[in-house]
Amino acid sequence: MSNSLRVKLVIIMLLIMALLMTVVLVLLISGVQDFYTDQFTDQMETVFSKPEFVSDLRMAAGREDAVAQMNEMLFAFMGELGIDRTTRNFYILDGVTGAVLKTSSPDDNRRIEITENIITALLGENSFMVSSRADYMDAAVPIVAHDGSANFVVYIIDNKQTVQSLNAEIFVIILRAVLIGFAIAVIISLVISKTLISPIQGMTKAAEAMADGDFSRKIPVESADEIGVLAKTFNGMAGQIETMLEELQRVEALRREFVANVSHELRTPLTNIRSYAETISDDKDIPQEMEDEFLRIIINQSDRMTKIVQDLLELSRFDSGASVLSVEEFSIEQAVRDVYAAIALEARKRSHVLNLELEWKLPNIKGDRDKIEQVLMNVIANALKYTPDGGTIAIYSGTTGGDVWVKIEDTGVGIPPEDLEHVFDRFYRVDKARSRESGGTGLGLSIAKEIISRHGGDIKIESTPGSGTSVTIRLPVEGVPTEVE
Repeated sequence: MSNSLRVKLVIIMLLIMALLMTVVLVLLISGVQDFYTDQFTDQMETVFSKPEFVSDLRMAAGREDAVAQMNEMLFAFMGELGIDRTTRNFYILDGVTGAVLKTSSPDDNRRIEITENIITALLGENSFMVSSRADYMDAAVPIVAHDGSANFVVYIIDNKQTVQSLNAEIFVIILRAVLIGFAIAVIISLVISKTLISPIQGMTKAAEAMADGDFSRKIPVESADEIGVLAKTFNGMAGQIETMLEELQRVEALRREFVANVSHELRTPLTNIRSYAETISDDKDIPQEMEDEFLRIIINQSDRMTKIVQDLLELSRFDSGASVLSVEEFSIEQAVRDVYAAIALEARKRSHVLNLELEWKLPNIKGDRDKIEQVLMNVIANALKYTPDGGTIAIYSGTTGGDVWVKIEDTGVGIPPEDLEHVFDRFYRVDKARSRESGGTGLGLSIAKEIISRHGGDIKIESTPGSGTSVTIRLPVEGVPTEVE
């Protein structure tokens, strides 16, 4: 490990140095090129923007010895044009053919490349365009005699030899800096690696001991720097992990016990049974039909309570895949109506408006009717629980494509945005104090989600604090996926 870290640190330092110097080199070369390019363009535009100079050139162009006169004038302005006859020269071109008539080049070079600037000048416009990527800089200006008898082009070209020489010098300087930087980087990385490796080796041995279950091994804290803080933190982490493992074992035992006992806290079915039973007991003149209906609901609620307890115990079976759905074809419309009837009395007791709106002739679906009703009952019970007295709970159902959906909307307190994404987490309560008072366990929605998911559907919740909550349950008409039947 020691050699590996040292090698890596050396390589990293060298790469950083090389990258840094490369960036510096590129920026310097680019900066030099841009500087000379801008300087050349500004110089040309400045000289050829002088009215007297251009006017004199045009007058000279109208004379019989026009080329000689123009050549003499350009030589007079060599300093302002930067003509040195080595890297920068001027050419007098025929304004029609572009042929070289005169040049300041000592070699009297009569052949030049027709550039974009020359073409533009032959068309009668000044052209000072310079590309930083080209290996030359040029400018072309058309000169027409005052009487229009002659047409010439003054062409200035710089071969960038000065720029190239300066860039070569910069490259040599950067190369020397890189070599010196490499040597410094190697020395620094070796010193740093020696400082870092010792405590890291101690941490490695301690980590290996922790992997074997020994959390008692501590790392000596020999400094107050970041490495010392890391060693101290590592020692604290080892103690926390040991404590955490013990706590996790305790919490797991409590969780299992809670899952086993939480079924006793689900009071909604019992509340419904008590409500209908009290109505029958208190009202001696209740019609026989209504009494029979209330007794049927009481029996249904008793059965449903048994199913809820079984479902709570089956929550652990969902995780293991051992839970089996009792699949049958049933009327989702009748299931919704039964749940509506079961909850109606509780809604009236709290002065709620309970609305039911179903599409005409909802299709039958295949699934576990008891579990679907359990989900509906749980969601509607939550709506009643968290809607202040006198509120409105609406139940809608319909079809979309190959799905049947049931939506429960309420005008209750709503769910805060920070809680909305956790409502399906097991044991999670939005309003913990109120949930305990009303018998909530934090398992209802997680069970509902498991049941709907195993039916191949989904359940979504939208809520605005203070305005209410909307829960939409979607189930496929074709039924439960084969593998869960």
